[in-house]
Amino acid sequence: MVAAHSSRPRFLLLFVDGIGLAPAAETNPFATVPTPALASALGGALTLERLGRAPGLLVAPLDATLGVPGLPQSATGQTALFTGENAPALLGRHVAAFPGPRLAALLAERSLLKRARERGHAVTFANPFTPAYFAEVAAGRRRHSATTLAAIASGARFRDADDLRAGRAVPWDVTGAFFRAFETGVEEVAPETAGAHLAQIAAENELTLWETFMTDLAGHGRRGWTAQEALARLDGLLAGVIAHRGADVTLLLTSDHGNLEESHHTSHTRNPVPLLALGPQAEAFDGLERIDEIAPRILELLG
Repeated sequence: MVAAHSSRPRFLLLFVDGIGLAPAAETNPFATVPTPALASALGGALTLERLGRAPGLLVAPLDATLGVPGLPQSATGQTALFTGENAPALLGRHVAAFPGPRLAALLAERSLLKRARERGHAVTFANPFTPAYFAEVAAGRRRHSATTLAAIASGARFRDADDLRAGRAVPWDVTGAFFRAFETGVEEVAPETAGAHLAQIAAENELTLWETFMTDLAGHGRRGWTAQEALARLDGLLAGVIAHRGADVTLLLTSDHGNLEESHHTSHTRNPVPLLALGPQAEAFDGLERIDEIAPRILELLG
């Protein structure tokens, strides 16, 4: 059951790592892998041919290069997305993988989640984390992603395996298969069920962030992920979100750089990334051109 309609807007920001917009072609998995939920919402596949707007719907291309030569990368792209600042220009280059000290400091100061919470809005990061993850970071064996640093800056509680077991968290792999190796009592769920859980979380907060990087893993050909599996799980999750989304929740889906949309190589691309907006505030995102414009627009609409 979703929460009752609220006069205040709610946003569910789905950060899907490594997806760009490209024309429909045999080399574009978005055009060849069945994605019925996306097709139903957009009238077709998530390709350049779907650009446009309609009541409650917007599909727009966003520049992820931000005026800096070279291929867009994760650390700077995600920092730009979650702070509204041109991180590649700040460093003079695109930076891969995990943020270094300068980007971490920028996220600590300008995190979208932090600023929204400081203004009195209920914010949450829907992904669960295990104690082992934080222990590995503390031991120097892992580093926080930009997404996690943005959430840390907000001071909001991190969801854990208990939340996952209770349907109050949605993992990056959607079904929870990954977490079964680390936590007892975690059961796999269908992607549509995970989407329903995410819709409920979004109904209880004014800004909800969820992250997945299975798409980027598939684009790079890593850890056995395929485009078919990643897109099937993502589309199933979207089906659940759309079916259970509260009337006051606007779904926003975007990325940090292209990758998966070109299957004939495993590198990042300079393609624009999608901004898919679905819900009552969708058309308010019309006119955005760059990934660093999303955070300021969300803050403006939250009020």
